Amino acid sequence: MRLTAKRKSGKAAHAGVSEPDGARGQEKSERAFLVGIDYPTRGRSVSKPAVPPQARLARSTAVAEEAPEPEKRRAPQFSAEESLAELRELAASAGAELAGEFLQHRDRPDPATLIGRGKLQEISGAAASSSADLIIFDHELTPSQQRNVESEVSARVIDRTQLILDIFARHARTREGQLQVELAQLEYLLPRLAGRGIEMSQLGGGIGTRGPGETQLETDRRRIYRRIRHIHQQLEQVRRSRAQQRQRRESVPVATIALVGYTNAGKSTLFNALTRAGVLESPKMFATLDPTIRPATLPSRRKVLLSDTVGFIRNLPHTLVTAFRATLEEVQRAALVLQVSDASSPIAAEQAAQVEAVLRELDAAGKPRLHVVNKVDMLAAAERDALRDDAATVHVSALKGIGLTTLLERIDQMLVEDPISRVRLKVPQSEGKLLSALEARSRIFSRQYRDGVVEMEADAPESLLRRLRGFVVE
Repeated sequence: MRLTAKRKSGKAAHAGVSEPDGARGQEKSERAFLVGIDYPTRGRSVSKPAVPPQARLARSTAVAEEAPEPEKRRAPQFSAEESLAELRELAASAGAELAGEFLQHRDRPDPATLIGRGKLQEISGAAASSSADLIIFDHELTPSQQRNVESEVSARVIDRTQLILDIFARHARTREGQLQVELAQLEYLLPRLAGRGIEMSQLGGGIGTRGPGETQLETDRRRIYRRIRHIHQQLEQVRRSRAQQRQRRESVPVATIALVGYTNAGKSTLFNALTRAGVLESPKMFATLDPTIRPATLPSRRKVLLSDTVGFIRNLPHTLVTAFRATLEEVQRAALVLQVSDASSPIAAEQAAQVEAVLRELDAAGKPRLHVVNKVDMLAAAERDALRDDAATVHVSALKGIGLTTLLERIDQMLVEDPISRVRLKVPQSEGKLLSALEARSRIFSRQYRDGVVEMEADAPESLLRRLRGFVVE
């Protein structure tokens, strides 16, 4: 599943396991030829009129806010050109060099080759003339379609799902992330084992293997099933460990806020701006794969935990959603979801619809949500000035620090955990620990010292007021 010129061998090739980045850095990038397909069911590729950013963002916000009935729900569709442009970005993130691309319009998919024999020969010639090592289809190929296409062309053939799996394998750093990616790769590989080389259809030799025997294909399948069971057991341990960590966090009144959004919407940049965590920021898709949780302080002096999650994408492979469920449980348990979108994206509404679809799959669509429109610094000054925040939307630039104060204030207003109350207090100066806690965790508006007592008026969270109940002035 790797997009590098060097071939894999042995068990790693069967499992689709990518090698470390250090090994990749010494390998030559593969030249990729992209193939897009436009069917009537996915929406005809038509030229769209230019949409002003404020109207585009309004559509994106409306998609994020609405919760229509199932029979009325029709998500905005990516055009074939937009989908092919996204495939181009995915290929670049995987380290491929673009050799060429082809977009075909068909009434219906060809059951044998997806695009038909005639077009397949045309693509084969174009890929050969451009010295392409790899042909990437912007559509999921069935195992038989992939074999039929590979038999006609002189390059390896993969589909969009396999490309995304390769990118995930490249960016997984923690043991948990690597296990999740390997599980998704193995589940993708299982139905595609048949016909992947003569070594998979030979009978075993030696004592005890004569007679009907067992094909190499069956042996490979059995080995992969065992590995899948082992990974499931390890991920279940991860899930239990995460649940224990979550229980410890929830025993303290600190709310968790999850950042979600389309890949490359700027979630990690926003996460760093709010927490100073220093996680990787990259324009490449799926640069963030391993989850990160860091504390942040709101204007009310309340502490919250921010969780940076993997980016969503159109037609995110179901195996990945399943494999990353332990990670994405942070979204399910969050007190507030920050849905981050890209103000400069011409397909913001379509991307918002895809995020909404993944949130529904995670049973998190009903969570309290704040729409954060990021990258407003990439808009023209007049367009940026025309944008207006409202109760459900805040416009920011995480890179330039624009709107972050407003965002934190809005988060403060929306959180119901550990509510803030305005109180008058009389605390003896001898209560040094309590006075220190007030200084650190509350907003103090007035303070006077009289006869060894500190009289003050402050906004303080309920968890702190429980310790100060004896000093509250009614």
